[in-house]
Amino acid sequence: MPTNTPVAFLGLGLMGRPMAFHLLERGCKVAVWNRSAGKTAGFAEKGARVAESPADAAKGAKLVFTCVGDAPDVEEVLFHDLAGATTKADLGTLFVDHSTISPAKAHDLEVSLRDEGFRFLDAPISGGQKGAIAGQLAIMCGGAEADFAEAEPVMRAYGKNIVHVGGPGMGQVCKACNQVLVVANIMGVAEALNLAKNLGANPEKVLEAVKGGAAGSWSLENLGPKMIAGDDSAGFYVKHQQKDLRIVLEAAREAGLPLPGTALIHELYKIVQNRGGDEKGNHCLFRALEVMKGSDWRAE
Repeated sequence: MPTNTPVAFLGLGLMGRPMAFHLLERGCKVAVWNRSAGKTAGFAEKGARVAESPADAAKGAKLVFTCVGDAPDVEEVLFHDLAGATTKADLGTLFVDHSTISPAKAHDLEVSLRDEGFRFLDAPISGGQKGAIAGQLAIMCGGAEADFAEAEPVMRAYGKNIVHVGGPGMGQVCKACNQVLVVANIMGVAEALNLAKNLGANPEKVLEAVKGGAAGSWSLENLGPKMIAGDDSAGFYVKHQQKDLRIVLEAAREAGLPLPGTALIHELYKIVQNRGGDEKGNHCLFRALEVMKGSDWRAE
C-alpha cells in the first residue's frame, strides 16, 4: 500500500474505529470524524487529524471512507448542504462506503456522486468488531474495476478477503447474501447448544466435539462460547443486524423471492429487542429461545 496516502474516515463505531487505526498504522495520512466526538479519542495522539465535520475531513483526501448506520446517515455525511463531505472534496475523489445499505440505494449514491464529479464504491464489510480489530475483514465491493483497483491496496490495511463482485450495488447484493448466511449460522448454533443443555449434555463438550466436523463454522467457534457463558456483549449490535435483515427482506420482496428462514429469524430477534437488547450482540438470538421456553431474561 502506498505510504502517506491522504484519506478520510467518517464513522468511528465498533468497526470503524479499529479500521481507521489500521490505516494510521499502515502509513496513511488520516483525517477522522465522528458524530459523537468522544469516539475520536486517541486519534490525535496517533497522528491523525481530528476533523470538525465530514467536509473538513474530506479536504485534500484521495479516498473518503464512510462507515455509518444506514442510508440516511450516508446521505447526511456526504451531501449535507454545509458540512457534507462532497462540499469540500476535490473533484475525482473516490468515496468508499463500508456501511450496509440497500443495493438500490447504493446504485443511487453512485449515480449522484458521478453526476457531481466524484467516484464511488459500495464496499460493505463482514467480520464484526473482532475482525476489524484483527484487520481480517471480508470486504465485498461494487463499482468500476478501476476504482476498485485504486481502493483495494488501501483497504488491505484492515481487510483480508477483498472481492470485486461487480458493478454499482453488487457489493450490497453480496452483503445481503452474507447476512442471510450469518443469521442462519447463528440460529443453528443457538438451537444446537440449547438442545445440548436441555437434554443434559455439557454444551462445551458438544461444541468441542462438533466444531471440527461438517458442523464447524465461524459462528460456532466465536459465538458459541459466548452463548454458553451467557455473555451478551456485542461484536455486532442486534439493532444493526435487524436493520440489515430489513434490507434483505425488502430486496427479496421486490424480487418476488421467499426467504422463510430469514423472515423467521428477523421475528425472533424482535423478542430480544422487546426486552431491551438492541445494543447486545447479534448472537443473543439464543436469548429468544430461552424466552420462548419461559425465561424472564431482560437486557441489563
